Amino acid sequence: MKPIISASECVSESAGPRPPVLLDVRWQLGGPPGLPDYEAGHIPGAVFVDLDAELAGPAGSGGRHPLPDPEEFGAAMRRAGVSRDTPVVVYDGGQGWAAARAWWLLRWTGHSDVRVLDGGLAAWEGELSTETPTPAEGDFRPAPGALPLLDADGAAATACSGLLLDARAAERYRGDVEPIDRVGGHIPGAISAPTSENAGADGRFLPAEVLAARFKELGTDGAPEVGVYCGSGVSGAHEVLALAVAGIPAALYAGSWSEWSADESRPVAKGPDPQ
Repeated sequence: MKPIISASECVSESAGPRPPVLLDVRWQLGGPPGLPDYEAGHIPGAVFVDLDAELAGPAGSGGRHPLPDPEEFGAAMRRAGVSRDTPVVVYDGGQGWAAARAWWLLRWTGHSDVRVLDGGLAAWEGELSTETPTPAEGDFRPAPGALPLLDADGAAATACSGLLLDARAAERYRGDVEPIDRVGGHIPGAISAPTSENAGADGRFLPAEVLAARFKELGTDGAPEVGVYCGSGVSGAHEVLALAVAGIPAALYAGSWSEWSADESRPVAKGPDPQ
């Protein structure tokens, strides 16, 4: 199954015998919150999911957006109407980061039928609704481990023995600027691979063959394992999704740079080269 879905396909499936549960995950780093935008207009039937409150745990030693408690995440998904056997389509405002985070979490916890609306709400050409739905309680029960996950030590090992991609902007990778975390730079051995280069100006993913060629050039061919990290595990999920579109499995380092850089004992590399 493709991990993304077009707006026209979503319309068709929503009118079919197995309509997907629609999740609106609009979010921006640093705010404003997405709920007011949701209330002003969303795809009919979509339920709002708060990334900071429901797709992440409290910030701390595990990073700015550590993984949520699986049971709390499962309860949030059931409230949104997610069941084990129902398809799910996730969208955000168009950047794709937040939707990818929800996609990754659902896939990691065992849901097999989850897709991201390619291009987000900006790609939707139908009418919007201001009605807040009250879906029937779903039955989804998380079973973490269905997708590969890295911790800090695993990320370091992948940088040495496989391929570790840094999904942040190139200037943060180099350490030229660091607007959020304690120190700038990157995990030694990681390769700069900004996730912004996986999509066009409209927020839609580049064709699978184009993405495959990009990742091949970055070193995926022959790598025994591929890992991805970003600032706090959100845009990194978007890169994992892009890799999935290209047919390349990859692990996510969820703690990402916010966890790595918070530990002063961990090494930091600067500049354009991996080491």
